[in-house]
Amino acid sequence: MILDLHAHTDASDDSRASLEGYLKWLQKKRDVVPVDGIVLTEHRQWNPDVDYRSLEDRYEIVILRGAEVETDYGHILLYGVTDAMARRFDFADVHLDAQQVVSEVEAMGGIAAPCHPGRPTIGLCEHYEVKGALEGVRAVEALNGGSRRGENERVEDLMQRHGYKGFGGSDAHLVSLIGICATEFDAEIHDVDDLVRELRDGSYRAVDFREQVRAARA
Repeated sequence: MILDLHAHTDASDDSRASLEGYLKWLQKKRDVVPVDGIVLTEHRQWNPDVDYRSLEDRYEIVILRGAEVETDYGHILLYGVTDAMARRFDFADVHLDAQQVVSEVEAMGGIAAPCHPGRPTIGLCEHYEVKGALEGVRAVEALNGGSRRGENERVEDLMQRHGYKGFGGSDAHLVSLIGICATEFDAEIHDVDDLVRELRDGSYRAVDFREQVRAARA
């Protein structure tokens, strides 16, 4: 099962894509981008009242939610977000303590995974060069669809040195970019509990559809 674990809709301040726009695109491009589901990771926010079940049924695409927060070690994706986590951490705070986020989200039943680690300033690699490594990180975003040349390559060394697992996400802010990088799981993922369990202990790998997309556009 293939999920795009990192996507932003127009609920995020820097995205112009609607959720339904993503779903229509994936339905239309399934032969090029064979993604079974997406995880919405809006910037610095969490809305517990959103329900996407009718859209899931209509488009036959799994829709899960997480969040992207900003810390002193760069940006981190949160999966398995609960109201207790949202009360503990102010998601709008752009200076969260990364170690607290990683440790406490784990203790609360979720998982905190640094995204686009190879990116300057907001990526984990750069912070590890001047500060100590974080404790308790299980996985990082090995492939990010929005990263520039060389940034994803930096992550390979990070994963080898620290034993991190790697996943993929498009980091889409435009409809045509959804699913270009994603994560293939050996297990079925139907809800957030499944996602957290598999990210912690399951078997998965980052997958890259950028060449397929470019070839289809040629």
